[in-house]
Amino acid sequence: MIKKKKGFKPMEITLKPIGLMHSPFANKEDVTAARHLDPEGFLHVRGELEIFPEYAPGLQDIDGFSHLIVLFAFHRSDTGSLWAHPPGDGKRRGVFSTRSPSRPNPIGMTIVRLIEHKDNRLLVAEVDMIEGTPILDIKPYTSRDRKEKPRFGWIEGRKKKESTPNKLDSAP
Repeated sequence: MIKKKKGFKPMEITLKPIGLMHSPFANKEDVTAARHLDPEGFLHVRGELEIFPEYAPGLQDIDGFSHLIVLFAFHRSDTGSLWAHPPGDGKRRGVFSTRSPSRPNPIGMTIVRLIEHKDNRLLVAEVDMIEGTPILDIKPYTSRDRKEKPRFGWIEGRKKKESTPNKLDSAP
């Protein structure tokens, strides 16, 4: 067990967005539960990451990567909840075992496919963020991000129970 140092005080963290997401999803309600439940629900959804000009030099050499990890702020979600009700699951879960946008720190993470990089803009696919989402950071998805024999907790049990794929609403 790691002991907390005497006088330890958590630091305040202030994050400044580096850009914005331009997405076909206007509202959080547009990112439906049915879409989340389907493994291909966001596969063909395209959007654009607009990186603010002062951060554009940081995009150098990004072209060689097929996928990017995007950290973002859930800017239209409630914060503070320690419980979530995941789509397609009738049980209340601890928020840290879910991808719920309503959490103590409204930070999200997603992986998008890079299609094109032009100046300060990244055309991406597999988008599950809404229009105007503040982008906090971008990292390349690398072989180091793939893990051997992962376990998926309560989600594994749900996958076994699902016998037929869910019908998607129409793609934007």
